[in-house]
Amino acid sequence: MSVTLLLFVFMCWTASTHADHHQPCRSSNMTGVLSVLGLQNEIKALAPYTYDSTNKKLRFRTDASNQWNATLDLDLLVFFEEGILYKIDSKNQSCVKKSLQSRVNPLAIPANAVFHGTMVFGSASIEGEGIKINIWAIPTPDLKGNSYMSVSMGCIPFSLMHLTDNSMIIFSNINVELEVKDPDLLAVPSFCQGLPVEETPEGTVYGFMTEFQ
Repeated sequence: MSVTLLLFVFMCWTASTHADHHQPCRSSNMTGVLSVLGLQNEIKALAPYTYDSTNKKLRFRTDASNQWNATLDLDLLVFFEEGILYKIDSKNQSCVKKSLQSRVNPLAIPANAVFHGTMVFGSASIEGEGIKINIWAIPTPDLKGNSYMSVSMGCIPFSLMHLTDNSMIIFSNINVELEVKDPDLLAVPSFCQGLPVEETPEGTVYGFMTEFQ
């Protein structure tokens, strides 16, 4: 078990002892960078994203330079509300259209999330040296394991961690700006329009997180 995992489990356990009645907030429109780490702290992906919080649309595209030695090369357009994900290959002008059985979203707290508590990263006693966050348990009935999300007091998601008995994925949200800078990124490319939905193999559950497992 990695140090990151141990720290986060301890954090969630500690926070749960102070839980009270909170309602999930709604995140803002965002442009930023998502990093995705695996169980051994390997960087699975590091990419800029654009997120429309009203319509729950996400575009996630890895950078061709890949200076962090990330293992995955992805261009994903996700419509969480509609339950649709497009895997885009702009070079070959092709797409795969998939159905989302799991709609876990690394940038949004679902309405049925369970509040665990409030914690401070850094120092709570020195002004400007601590970041206060809320910890939420994210129900994932269609997936094995448990998910936890940390969110700023202003409702900016910091991280989403999904844990199973033998795997871990951590989405971290960095360099955030509260706007959609390029709305065209959230439109379905012309070469992807009109595609049939690819069938999901029986007995499996597909979601955004599946692309990083």
